[in-house]
Amino acid sequence: MNFVECHEEPIHIPGYIQSFGYLIGIDAKSYTITFFSRNISDVFNIENAEQIFNKKITDFPESFQSIIESEIYTSLDRFIRRKNETYFDKIMINGKEYHFSVFRSDDHIFLEFEEVLINPNKRISNKYDNFYFIEDAQEIWDQLLGTLSKIIDYDRLMVYKFMMDGSGKVIAEKKKENMESYLGLHYPETDIPRQARELYLKKRKRIFSNVHAETIPILSRTKDPIDLTFTASRGMSPIHGQYIKNSGASSSFSVSIIIDNHLWGLVTCQNTEPKHIDLEDRVQAGIFTALASNAYSSFKSKKELNYRLELNEKSSRLKSEFLKQHSLFDSLVENKTEIKNLPEADGLAIVFDEYIVTEGIIPQRNALDNVIEWAYENVKDNIYISRTFLKDHGDDLGLDERTAGIIIYFIEKSKNEMLIWFRKEFDEHIDWAGNPEKKVEVLVQNGEEKQIVSPRTSFQLFTENIKGNSKRWNSGNISAVHAIRDVILETSHKQYTVIKRLNDELKKVNEELDSFSYTISHDLGTPLTVMKLNAQMLLNNLTDGSEKNKNKINAIIDEIDSMAEMMHDVLQLSRAKYSEIQLEGIKTNAMIQKISENAKITFDSPASEIIIRECPDVLADKTMLHQVFLNIINNAVKYSSHKEQPKVEIEGREEEQSIIYKISDNGIGIPEEEKHKMFKIFNRLDNAKKFKGNGVGLSIVHRIMKRIGGEVSYESGKEGTSFILTFKKPYL
Repeated sequence: MNFVECHEEPIHIPGYIQSFGYLIGIDAKSYTITFFSRNISDVFNIENAEQIFNKKITDFPESFQSIIESEIYTSLDRFIRRKNETYFDKIMINGKEYHFSVFRSDDHIFLEFEEVLINPNKRISNKYDNFYFIEDAQEIWDQLLGTLSKIIDYDRLMVYKFMMDGSGKVIAEKKKENMESYLGLHYPETDIPRQARELYLKKRKRIFSNVHAETIPILSRTKDPIDLTFTASRGMSPIHGQYIKNSGASSSFSVSIIIDNHLWGLVTCQNTEPKHIDLEDRVQAGIFTALASNAYSSFKSKKELNYRLELNEKSSRLKSEFLKQHSLFDSLVENKTEIKNLPEADGLAIVFDEYIVTEGIIPQRNALDNVIEWAYENVKDNIYISRTFLKDHGDDLGLDERTAGIIIYFIEKSKNEMLIWFRKEFDEHIDWAGNPEKKVEVLVQNGEEKQIVSPRTSFQLFTENIKGNSKRWNSGNISAVHAIRDVILETSHKQYTVIKRLNDELKKVNEELDSFSYTISHDLGTPLTVMKLNAQMLLNNLTDGSEKNKNKINAIIDEIDSMAEMMHDVLQLSRAKYSEIQLEGIKTNAMIQKISENAKITFDSPASEIIIRECPDVLADKTMLHQVFLNIINNAVKYSSHKEQPKVEIEGREEEQSIIYKISDNGIGIPEEEKHKMFKIFNRLDNAKKFKGNGVGLSIVHRIMKRIGGEVSYESGKEGTSFILTFKKPYL
């Protein structure tokens, strides 16, 4: 007695087809008939089917006249150039209309026929292109099932997703009210074994019209079984037939969901009563499924791209933080929280020679030591990943629920340097459609007894609890670990000592600049104040009433004020470059409103019309952001204040990864020949010299925007200027 595993069953060569189909096979070279289904005499007028073997179709013009005259047969050479590519036509046979399909497979050309059915209830939406506007994966599949239900009208339609181990899960469902729901249920790998999945990748639409109907044998003079892989009417295996019967269905139709040339899943449709689906409807279902598959692939690619961009940004910030420290160990310790969070781990251990620094939820010290020792003895590659570490090694290493999942990255194995990420045990259970345990039964086929895995007789909910696993490390988590690895490699290369020396020199320069700024603000500030007070006293005590002398003293006071303002701006410029910053999401509306109101007072321009529109939040340092808006809005009000109707417009908008603010005025404008000087310190344009200022404000803005990861630019002509500030979006 032979034992047949599910994946060993030769389902592509059953030797028979379903009763709705009619099949003729001809030799690809000689065009002589080599096999046919026994029921072709029901359609074509053939007295003795045996007599057509090794003859051409054209030898029987009275029987096969409709085939001979068809466009497919008259141009057969053109339609069979590529293997396994099916072409369709319609022909009339004895007053009835039939679908006529042709394809070449190996050494044979398959001619397949099935009667045309009219579906009076079919309703098709013209919104098939809406798949590409959906921003939610679940909605894509729900819309697909809603569209297909108008074409197929079976009792139950499901989207069935394959898991990594070959098992599957129903992730979307549309059913009649009287049907039990299968949504969320899992199915074992043996329900759709490996060779069946391979066929679904090749033949992407599969119909079983009536599992209770008698099959139609293939009559052949060839020595080898006929491969019916690409035949629409290929008969089902006895195991599959019994499986469908056990599920309570009489008809089954499926369409493969192909993503990146892999079998991602199936659209699976079931009906309690026998029901055939017309070939045109099946083809249309395949088109809609392909559209949904492409939309899902596009959605996933866009999501992956956004994640990569965000990860690159985080990596850049992490790299900057690493370079602030004097050693790799210090860099890792100072940034341990970020390193733990990037791959969404619960805990982290930094192992550096004899030092171990931890963060978050980690195993007890003796268990951690066991994990480290195990890693040195068993991990051959630089990175090791497991979500079943507790299940596989828990007893041997004395682990508990804190060490169910693990990622190990060796920085330098010979120096005992590694990072270990941990994930705690995930309380996981799987809802199966019936008990997934295999049962073996005896099947008699062609007089031979075979032991086979018996299909389940019950599909009632069966819950299996899974112990010892963590949540799965997804591709994003693994990419995050690789990004951390790259940051470590970039910041610890051979020139690390050079970078350290430059950092030390930079630190000294910063200290000197801080000292210089203090001198300006303190030591020079006091004598300037004394000078201004003396000048004011002299002005007040002036008795001769000479207007000329008063103007000279007022000029001295104005110059003192200008010098004080310049000292203040230079101090702000220094702070903009060297002071510590704290990036956070900041609401801007109130800040902009207040600055705008004060600007009208400062520049004595009550007639200025300031229009403030949308003000989205930005990622910035609060103090520095105030400096940016203060300088830009002040300039806009100042340089438009001499107009008859001064006007300033402020508006922010969101783009993909940025927030864009545009601040426009109808003021003096910036001459084209002066534009290259715009952000240089102490630069003043010729047409701006009648306005008070010292040419430092825009330098402050330019420096701040670079520090917070933004940009500043402008648009201007002879009149009016628009400054454009580009910020990063706040983190969600």
